Formats: sequence, C-alpha cells, structure tokens
Amino acid sequence: MNIRKSGALVFFGATGDLAYKKVFPALHAMVKRGNLNIPVIGIARSAPDLAALKDRARKSIEEHGGIDAAAFEKLAGMMRYVRGDYADTSTYQALQKELSNANCHSPAFYLAIPPAAFGTVVEQLARTDCTRGARVIIEKPFGRDLKSAGALNRILLKAFAENAIFRIDHYLGKQPVHSMVFLRFANEMLEPFWNRSHVESFQITMAEKFGVQGRGAFYEQVGTVRDVIQNHLFQILTNLTMEPPIRTDSESIRDEKVKVLKAIPPIEEQNIVRGQFRGYRNEPGVAPDSDVETFAALRLEIDSWRWRGVPFYIRAGKCLPVTSTEILIRLRQPPTMYRLYDLHSNYVRFRISPDIALALGLNVVSPVNDSETDMSEVLASRHPYPGERDAYERVLGDAMAGDATLFAREDYVEEAWRIVDRILKVSTHVYEYEPNTWGPTAAEMMMPPGGWSNPVVADSSIPHGH
Repeated sequence: MNIRKSGALVFFGATGDLAYKKVFPALHAMVKRGNLNIPVIGIARSAPDLAALKDRARKSIEEHGGIDAAAFEKLAGMMRYVRGDYADTSTYQALQKELSNANCHSPAFYLAIPPAAFGTVVEQLARTDCTRGARVIIEKPFGRDLKSAGALNRILLKAFAENAIFRIDHYLGKQPVHSMVFLRFANEMLEPFWNRSHVESFQITMAEKFGVQGRGAFYEQVGTVRDVIQNHLFQILTNLTMEPPIRTDSESIRDEKVKVLKAIPPIEEQNIVRGQFRGYRNEPGVAPDSDVETFAALRLEIDSWRWRGVPFYIRAGKCLPVTSTEILIRLRQPPTMYRLYDLHSNYVRFRISPDIALALGLNVVSPVNDSETDMSEVLASRHPYPGERDAYERVLGDAMAGDATLFAREDYVEEAWRIVDRILKVSTHVYEYEPNTWGPTAAEMMMPPGGWSNPVVADSSIPHGH
C-alpha cells in the first residue's frame, strides 16, 4: 500500500467556487489541528498575485466557519501562487520552479476544476515531467456515463499509477458515512439478521428541501441520477451491503465494495421513475423544455448469496419537504403465535443528516389496550459535535497521507456507471411534482413494501447542501 506523504499540495482552481466554499476552510482547519505543514500552491488565472489569493482565502474562511488568527497566519505563510492558463506549458514550468524552490519531490495535484479541464491538466503535467513521485486528486463527476468515465480513466492512467489516483467523493468523508462500515462489523448484534433470510427490503432517501440554488446551467448537465445516486447513494449502498473485508487496509475494503456493484444488474426502464419540480424550467440556465430530472426513485437488486431476492429502493430529489438523508432496513415478519395482533415489521433506521441517529423499531403491547400493539422506537441520536472534522478536511488529509480507503478506484467508478448507463441513454417520462411534496405521485410505482419512510426533521428550514 502507498503510504508516502505528499510534500506539497498544488491545487488547480484556487480562485473557484469550490475552493472558496470548501477547500480554504478545510486547509485552515487542518492547520489549526496541526495536520498541515507543507507548501500550498494555488494555480488560477483570475487572482492577479499571491496577495490577492491570500485575501480571498481570508474572506473564504471568515465566511465559512470563522478564522483563527494564528492558524491563518501559518496557512498564509505556506501559500504560493502560479498565475496562468491550464493549457499553457509556461504555467507548468512556473509550477516546476515553485516546487523546486520548496524542495518538494512528491506533490499532490488537486484538480478543483470543471471536469472538462481534467484531461488538459493531467496531460500537461505528464508532458512537463511533473508527475514523477506525485499523486493526483480529482473531483467528481468522473465522466458522464460509462464511456466517458473509461476515457477519463485512460487519461489518468497514462500519467499516474492507480495507487496515485484519488477520486474524491466528499460524501464518504462525512463522519456517519465514513463510520458505517465500522458500525456494521464492530458490533455483533447486527450481523445475525443482516441477510436475505431476515431483511425484507432496503430503502435509501436523500431529500433536499432546496432547489438548484442558482446552479441551473450545471444541473442541466447532470440531473439527480448523475448528481447524487450514481456516486453518493451507491457509496452508502455498498457500505451497508458489502461482505466483511479480510483486513482493514484500503484495498481490502475497496475490493468488497466493488464486489457489491458487480452483483447489481443494470437498471431497467420499468424500475425508475423520474420527476421534475414545478418551476425548475424557470431557473436561469435551464432550457424551457428541459427533461432533466430533479427527482428519481429506483429499484435494484444485488444478485449475491447474502442479498438475492431483497429489493433495494433509492430515492433522491430537490424541493422535497425536508433536508435529510436516511436509510430504512425493514425486516421480515417473524413466525409468531400472536396472530390476532396487528403486528408491524421491525426495522433498523439510520439517519446520516441533519442529525445522526440509529433506531430500532419494535412491536410492543399498547399501554392502554392489551389486545392492541404499538410500534415503538429504541433511538440513539446526536447532532454533529462542534469541531468535528468536515468532509473535505478528512478526504484531503487522507489523500495527502496516501490513505485511499475513502476514494473510488477505477473498477468501482466504471461498475457504478455500468449500473445506470442504460437508463441514462433511454428516454423515460419525467413527471412534474409540486415543491414541498415527496415527488410525483408516479413514484408510488416504486413503492417499497410497507411504503416509503419519509424522514421527519424538527427544523428543516436551514438547507444543508450535499
């Protein structure tokens, strides 16, 4: 396993929106914890000089989490800047000079840029001999479909070994998602019923109360399946359904996740319902006749020894009643002598956001009538702790340390695209739905046994972007 630590962080897109909202606050937090002490070289075109980039970094951190004067002073002292065009060889020559001045021979190149520029940057890095001893960190989306993902992987693998490629899905850096595998395999109580003999169905819901938030032009290029299902929600799915890895190293864990995807047949047209919230076509950058989905509900199966015959339902959408991500595992009815009671299926409920919860749903005798039953939850929950590591702080830190556990491997990316590739290429109807509802009524065609479990959030007025 590659355990070499990066000697510098070079990030392309230093003046971009992602850098402003996520990267600078994450770097500031890492410095504050004592986890970052290497040169940080920003590359962009719009900042005129290093002073301007430092000023932008300061504003970013003040706006997104608050600034620690000592930590920012240290971060500012690490910062360097190369101004230039990504297609211009002189930009990379200037970068080489900065790396040489910093005596750095093992940089991490972080591509916080639009996917269309990935190929140009990687090819220029290889052409100017910047890739020796280096690693590359790239943002999603990794292509738009199976063919483009394969093409992108071929470009990357010409310049870097697979163990030097870190494909970020920041959702895996979220603490409850990151801890899901540990929760499953460090607790004996779950494993005895975590199989097709006891589980009736799985459902995963990722609901967002907000719309596209001014990003209509971007959303027109992706839609819900590409934006969150093929990546974020498949990651949750594999964490929940993988077999126990033989070891806890990154490759053993990633091997088991890929096995899950290989066992999923491509999704057929009859197993997906797409929707679009009323008003989406009025958003700036959206076509007046757009058929891009802002909601999708789908059904899939995992054809494995553990899960054959268990249906998995995935639902995601914008302009829904709450912002929350939740998983419900509904168990089969037990053989019982209590036939006169109206028994409900037991369930396990995980909530990932906005709070973190684990609940068990159990049948109990009604306290007011011994001949009736109630469904009662045993619930453990908490809100995120102050000072808890942000997802970007975690994934950037792991990438620079060479820990690939939270990153998608080449085979994982292509298997995930294989599952959805067919439904991305066929024309299925897009049903309109009213904002603040649970999607189009046609989604009932994808109804899990016992119905969808709609997350209930005490205060859903504050949007939490994914």
